[in-house]
Amino acid sequence: MIARCCLLAGVALAAVGGPVAADFRLCNNTSSRVGVALGYKDSDGWTTEGWWNLSARSCETLLRGGLVARYYYIYAVDYDRGGEWSGRAYMCTRDKEFTIRGIDDCLARGYERAGFFEVDTGEQRSWTVQLTESGEQGPAGALPQYAPLIPGPSAGRPAAGPPVASQPGNQNR
Repeated sequence: MIARCCLLAGVALAAVGGPVAADFRLCNNTSSRVGVALGYKDSDGWTTEGWWNLSARSCETLLRGGLVARYYYIYAVDYDRGGEWSGRAYMCTRDKEFTIRGIDDCLARGYERAGFFEVDTGEQRSWTVQLTESGEQGPAGALPQYAPLIPGPSAGRPAAGPPVASQPGNQNR
């Protein structure tokens, strides 16, 4: 059995300023290939989408246009080192490309369940999330680094258990 390398990672969050398009972007500032899933709530309810596959040291626009919500949720997997960026907001995913409506009963509906970390955009029109390896510094003025590594079974995904208290949507909007 190959030992799984734990990637301690940081996430630097920074609002995008200036006259740029209103988008939600994610930059992979690591030396690894990364797969990214995104969760958000719009007027139709909760949606999760994935996978965006980002090569090392690259950026991708995940959502084009003005942001529809204040809170977004990210789950990312390091394909090369086996770590992940995760949190305690559980949402549905699957191994292949997906768009899933709703976050309840993931396993019963034939999906997987993964812990996403929350991104508070502060109701900005544009936002960029920076995924970094531990020990790397985020951009100047960025918020403190966040290391949401939660090792788990089955390709780094958390085991199916009861949801934790910090489910998405508990914030006052």
